[in-house]
Amino acid sequence: MSYLGLILLGPWLVILAWAYWSFPKSLPRTRGRRLFDAVVLSAATLAAIALTHYGFVSAADHALPGHLGVWQMVAPVLYAYGGFSFVMALGLIARHVLWQRGVHA
Repeated sequence: MSYLGLILLGPWLVILAWAYWSFPKSLPRTRGRRLFDAVVLSAATLAAIALTHYGFVSAADHALPGHLGVWQMVAPVLYAYGGFSFVMALGLIARHVLWQRGVHA
């Protein structure tokens, strides 16, 4: 039950992962870049899964008795989306810095 929100958010995360993998077209597509992209996407996925669980448990721990309601489903999705987006943003910045200057070209 704790991963229901992540399952519903999954298609959007797949679209974001595809966009990260495919763009920008101007950066060189080397073996090192593809490996870097795979590591970033794996880390983002693991962060989303871990934060989904943390959000589910955290919402249950901080709720008043009998007042949990919808937050036990909403909090995990917010945590997962935030963690996934944060890792992807760090990956975008690092990828741009590394491959724009031709360090790993």
